Amino acid sequence: MTQDAPSPLRAVPGSTPEDRAALGRKARGRAPRSGHRAYDPPADRPDPLAVLEAQSAGRVRELVPIRYARMTESPFRFYRGAAAIMASDLAGTPDSGIRAQLCGDAHLLNFRLLASPERRLLFDINDFDETLPGPWEWDVKRLAVSLVIAGRANGFSDEERRRIVRATVRSYRESMTRFAGMRNLDVWYTRTDVDQLRAVAAERLAPRGRKRLARAAGKARTRDSLQAYGKLTEVVGGEIRIAADPPLLVPLTDLLPGPERGATQARLEKLLRHYGRSLPSDRRALLADYRPADIARKVVGVGSVGTRCWVILLLGRDSGDPLVLQAKEADTSVLAPFAGPSEYRNQGERVVAGQRLMQAAGDIFLGWQRVDGIDGRRRDFYVRQLRDWKGIAEPEQMVPRGMGAFGEVCGTTLARAHARSGDRIAIAAYLGRGDVFDRALAVFAERYADQNERDHRALVDAVAAGRLPAAEGGDG
Repeated sequence: MTQDAPSPLRAVPGSTPEDRAALGRKARGRAPRSGHRAYDPPADRPDPLAVLEAQSAGRVRELVPIRYARMTESPFRFYRGAAAIMASDLAGTPDSGIRAQLCGDAHLLNFRLLASPERRLLFDINDFDETLPGPWEWDVKRLAVSLVIAGRANGFSDEERRRIVRATVRSYRESMTRFAGMRNLDVWYTRTDVDQLRAVAAERLAPRGRKRLARAAGKARTRDSLQAYGKLTEVVGGEIRIAADPPLLVPLTDLLPGPERGATQARLEKLLRHYGRSLPSDRRALLADYRPADIARKVVGVGSVGTRCWVILLLGRDSGDPLVLQAKEADTSVLAPFAGPSEYRNQGERVVAGQRLMQAAGDIFLGWQRVDGIDGRRRDFYVRQLRDWKGIAEPEQMVPRGMGAFGEVCGTTLARAHARSGDRIAIAAYLGRGDVFDRALAVFAERYADQNERDHRALVDAVAAGRLPAAEGGDG
């Protein structure tokens, strides 16, 4: 938290539901719900470009221009890469003092279709690189602003965007009230599957929207290790290898000379062995049935470009039994300077612990490890499957009614994730049954979208002036 921030509010262990609700209502004195509309950047607001440059300092230097190029493409692309900038800004906004485990980057594209271990298609939060305990309002605000930015890109009117944000926040508020009245285990078992999404679509969407959902669900089921294997590999000298697509995908054999390559290959095998210790025993046994075949450095996303990310190809019973894992560098959360440091010394474990806490069901290969990199520096990583039935929203294809329905599902999903770790009774009591908070966030979201546009323009101008480098690097 910031140096002068009030201490978090916590119920005394063993408090009754009535005591916890009273705590939530008391928090309105600390941060009135209508006050969340405020966004007044201070005169000494950190230079957003300096924030980006500070992040880039520890990244792979030749990949940083790709990050800047992707962020210049649109205000929404900029927003995806600007979690650190917004974290600093959110630290100066009102908060109730009630904490929960945060996603830390809860924009609308980080809500998507995912596979459960039982092979059911669920809707949940996806990205947890910045996860950390903090004020629950920060996640709600980042989601709300992303909807305004996406709505502006689609040409939605002020009133249409306002309705979308208010519906999203209302869904969060009403869902939290529902979770506040549920038993702990019932909250824990709650999840949103594709059948529930279809029911929402049948009630809320036009035929075109329902068809898009059906296509997205069908496509998600094809996005697995077999699909990644077919897309990313080739046969070289009779052996399966990851195909080069520089600079987005570069096999280890192209990154290092022979002697260093062998040492790095040995480190990779050590990483896999040690990473397996972070898995439950049954999944560790499953991992042991695979052997590493190849590894490549991969460029991912927008905000993550330049962080070290490796794609690891493993083979099981034969060449038709692939497993493709992604080992992604985990650095300190962008929330940490404002919400406090993580309790975990390994940043990969921080990511995994936050994901396991917030998601209804997770990747069976999700784990972490600390390893020496090709530059000799020790870094933390988290590991998961590269693809496991992932389906992503296409906001540019949404009409106002469709984006509103999508926002409502996101609001419910975020409330469920916060209810698993935060005091759901206190949060629900703070929010209340009226729409004061909903209306406040609709105002905040527009104000912060204005700030995001100014920051995006500053980046575009800096690239044009040569202050920051930008290079084409494909889609993200």
